[in-house]
Amino acid sequence: MVERIRVASIQYFIRPVRTFAEFRDQVAGLVETAEDYKARLIVFPEYFTVQLLTLGNTHRRIYDQVRDLARQVDPFIAMMSKLSQQFSVYIVAGSIPVLDADGKLYNQSFVFAPDGEFGVQSKLHMTRWEREDWSVSPGTGLNVFDTELGKIAVAICYDVEFPEIARAAAREGCYILVAPSCTDDRQGFLRVRYCAQARAIENQMYVIHSCTVGSLPMVPAVSLNYGQASILTPSDFPFARDGILAEGHPNQEMMIVGELNLNTIREARESGTVLPLRDSQSTAEVLSRLEVVRL
Repeated sequence: MVERIRVASIQYFIRPVRTFAEFRDQVAGLVETAEDYKARLIVFPEYFTVQLLTLGNTHRRIYDQVRDLARQVDPFIAMMSKLSQQFSVYIVAGSIPVLDADGKLYNQSFVFAPDGEFGVQSKLHMTRWEREDWSVSPGTGLNVFDTELGKIAVAICYDVEFPEIARAAAREGCYILVAPSCTDDRQGFLRVRYCAQARAIENQMYVIHSCTVGSLPMVPAVSLNYGQASILTPSDFPFARDGILAEGHPNQEMMIVGELNLNTIREARESGTVLPLRDSQSTAEVLSRLEVVRL
């Protein structure tokens, strides 16, 4: 595993596009810029692909719109695979809806290696609008991606609000958790942000949070976006004072870049001021003795 990794988290501005090529050019420009800053891992936000809905009939039902978006999966994968090879970087390509052979819809994040190969992480917990308006189905398992940069896991937006996911990844040896998100208001954003910070502290790991900003008034489910990308750290002496290695300005189109020291994570897990990942091993014993005391 390498010692230091420079990473880029995209605060992606969603705007209408007239052609797939316009979408490709926006994405490619960001990847090229991140590579100019020597980033080896680039993270895009959840559902940044909804831009492609503006290529079709925006007056269709929301249920139909998201299935239209799923038809863009193949060209999207081809585009991201080519970019990862062209710039020799790892890319966590946000997320895009994917239809399986049985017609079930999943929200999936594709993780691309510098050789263009990829793995997939499905979102495991659906928000109400995903379940009730888009009829998106939850995935069933957590994947840990073993890369030249070390082990990486992906918790898509709402998933980062469930501590068990990040804890399982940390116990598997992950030092980096990626949290691509898409939130429409400040409350939703803060739910994800605060939980991402908690995952960094309790698992002694870096969390890279990427967000959508901008608006698509013609697509009701994502007509507004509130976001502020960040790179979060544990809260201990070797790390950033406030547990924030880098963060963007809210709701502006931008990219944040930071350098992760993986040796610092390793040392913190072995000899930090507190050892929450190690000490959590006793939780099962505590819960096995749980009692309700009536007063």
